[in-house]
Amino acid sequence: MSSEAPAVDLNLVSPQNLLNPVPLYHELRKNDPVHWSPAVNAWFLTRYDDVSAAFRDSRLSAERSKFFEYQIQGLGPQVIEEFMRTIRLQMFMREGPDHVRLRRQTGTGFTPQKLDEMRPSVQRIMKELLERVYPLGHMDLVKDIAYQMPTLAIAELLGIPPEDRDRFRGWSDALAAFSAPGVGADMTQLARDVNQAITEMKQYLDRVVEQRRQAPGRDALSLMLQAQDAGRMSADELVANAILILFAGHTTTTDQLSNGVYDLLTHPEQLQKLREDPSLLGSAVEEMLRFTPAVPFVFRVAATSFELRGKTIRQGDMVFLSMSAANRDPSVFPEPDRFDITRDSYRQKHITFGFGPHHCMGGDLARRELEIGVSTLFERMPNLRLDETRPPQPKIHGLTFRGFHSLPVTW
Repeated sequence: MSSEAPAVDLNLVSPQNLLNPVPLYHELRKNDPVHWSPAVNAWFLTRYDDVSAAFRDSRLSAERSKFFEYQIQGLGPQVIEEFMRTIRLQMFMREGPDHVRLRRQTGTGFTPQKLDEMRPSVQRIMKELLERVYPLGHMDLVKDIAYQMPTLAIAELLGIPPEDRDRFRGWSDALAAFSAPGVGADMTQLARDVNQAITEMKQYLDRVVEQRRQAPGRDALSLMLQAQDAGRMSADELVANAILILFAGHTTTTDQLSNGVYDLLTHPEQLQKLREDPSLLGSAVEEMLRFTPAVPFVFRVAATSFELRGKTIRQGDMVFLSMSAANRDPSVFPEPDRFDITRDSYRQKHITFGFGPHHCMGGDLARRELEIGVSTLFERMPNLRLDETRPPQPKIHGLTFRGFHSLPVTW
């Protein structure tokens, strides 16, 4: 009988690897760190040094419209015309001076002072959501908390009226479904949905911007409007980047809060450490971000042909940067598969929020939301545990987002 371990399936989108990609990460990092995937028609980088360097590599472009055009091949570009027009104005798709300009002007609402001012609002939102479900003794953490809190918080940051916030969740869902389609998804319907969602978001925000122009406030949208009035950002760029903030601030934090709570509940000894020493909250959040990132991959497009570790990456190739695999690189993180909230994550930096000029502008807001969300949740529900009668439903249909469709808990 052979004692050799079974071969690892190298198909990145196989059901097994979507459910548990960690063995594949280890295999690629060790034996094929610059890996060509026929199933995805793209390169995958998995070593920490390669991924972090790629974020700053001018040979890899953030202008990734080719990916979305590839997704709708055969349908015709008109089906996502409004979507494409909008995302090309967003800072995550721009390079050089344009990227710096848009990031600087959009970031006026994300200063440390502004984010600290948000803390009482996030705390209030969490408490209100928890009080609604507390008498029931059980809930779906995704539906009742994680899906709602980030949208309410980011909408409050931008000054969106409470009665309109449900609409943004629906629009964000359409954007997420098209940006990270599952295997076998109906791309025709997803394309139509995302184009309609973008059109409606733009129409709505055009009206809000005009109202804010007449009566500005202290919200992030008013601060962005000041930059637009000063000629540093066009009206279309302002709306396009407000859409980016609303979408990114909702989808990723929803998944990250669910992932973090699940990791704590499935590592009870770590949760007990946090209960005994609340000062570990900051490092616990960093470990949640490292261990199960809500966004395991981002991708770039090769602006020119070049060699990397003996492989030829050709101009126009898509290159996926695996933050999730890099975060488990044993050359950087000792015992990387161990969930440890006392890990010195501040020194040994994970790259969940990217690296270099395109690092996630909302990372510090996400950290604050996670800290407040986790601490408030376990203070209000000290006996919180997974509901053994209803198994979790992980979100494992694609590469770009990782979280849960449903996470039943009880207390």
